Amino acid sequence: MGSLKIGIVGGGVGGLSVAIALRQNGHDVTVFEQAKGFSRVGADINLTPNVVRAIDGLGAGVAIRRTGARPTFRISRDWDTGQETSRLGMGDTAEREYGAPQITIHRADILAALAEQFPIENIQFGKRIQSLRQDDEGVTLAFEDGGKASFDVVVGADGIHSRVRTALFGEEHPRFTGVVSFRSVVPTERVKHVPEIEAFTKWWGPNPQSQIVTFPLNQGQETFIFATTGQENWTNESWTSEGDVHELRGFYKDFHPDARALLDACDTTLKSALYEREPLPQWSQGTVTLLGDASHPMLPFMAQGAGMAIEDAVVLGRALAGVSSRADAEQALVCYENARKPRTAQIQIGSRGNQWMKGQGNADWVYGYDAWNTPLTS
Repeated sequence: MGSLKIGIVGGGVGGLSVAIALRQNGHDVTVFEQAKGFSRVGADINLTPNVVRAIDGLGAGVAIRRTGARPTFRISRDWDTGQETSRLGMGDTAEREYGAPQITIHRADILAALAEQFPIENIQFGKRIQSLRQDDEGVTLAFEDGGKASFDVVVGADGIHSRVRTALFGEEHPRFTGVVSFRSVVPTERVKHVPEIEAFTKWWGPNPQSQIVTFPLNQGQETFIFATTGQENWTNESWTSEGDVHELRGFYKDFHPDARALLDACDTTLKSALYEREPLPQWSQGTVTLLGDASHPMLPFMAQGAGMAIEDAVVLGRALAGVSSRADAEQALVCYENARKPRTAQIQIGSRGNQWMKGQGNADWVYGYDAWNTPLTS
């Protein structure tokens, strides 16, 4: 088995996933994470069957099933009448059809499950990249603390504001969509009177900017509530900014009583502006490549952001299997891009349009994808 020295910039869901996938193939992998350690921050995440199947192959499937929840259906409803417009069986049905269920879970619990599969001593915390230099000898990372490290291959899994992407392709300028999101978690006991609260439910608003999505968490003990609406005068992209629950309820005052009951149960909420990026035409340069939000940040309307990073990780691990030279690694990164770009661009654009599964539709092209077996071509 070939072996490369590989540095991963970013210890989030995508970074840990690719670290595991590469280590499974015998590579020497080090992860650099700017945070001082793993903490319980970030969003609650929907892992659809395509993603759970990818995680199973990374060895973390048992752990996410232990801590996550398992929605019964994926349901769409009209915002005012409450009329159901689509219903897709999840849980056992998804397991039969796609080989894995849907799991809804907190980001911190995914990180914990992945961290069990990767040696903690190979993760360096408090390491924020300052610059990147690539030459015939390899790739050198310089960090803000003055440290340096050199590798055969570097993977930028450092998120939507990726410094690796900037080093490769220059500054990018995202466009504010005019849409803001609200996120809250409530005890399910408070909303147990809402019909089918154990399902993943999307209330489609009067326009593509307006929606409410709910799904169970923590083995069903909690319910996650995610809502979006148009608001041009709020531009803060932070995922930790406090919102106003009274403002939240005001935006949806004309929604169906069951939808309003969800918001009435919220004591607090977090608010974030949503920004849009175009699909990147190129992810790699030499033996440096990008993964997840660093290469294809997407709006949350198809609930595939984290999932695409995990799929990327599996495919990149497969592309570099048996590779032991930088020349071969460069070609392997081309294979990785060719395998992933069409799918991620399609989902990025589909998320922007926010019409997927509004009515009865075919989910197979999303949920039936198998990152472990998708073809790799040069």
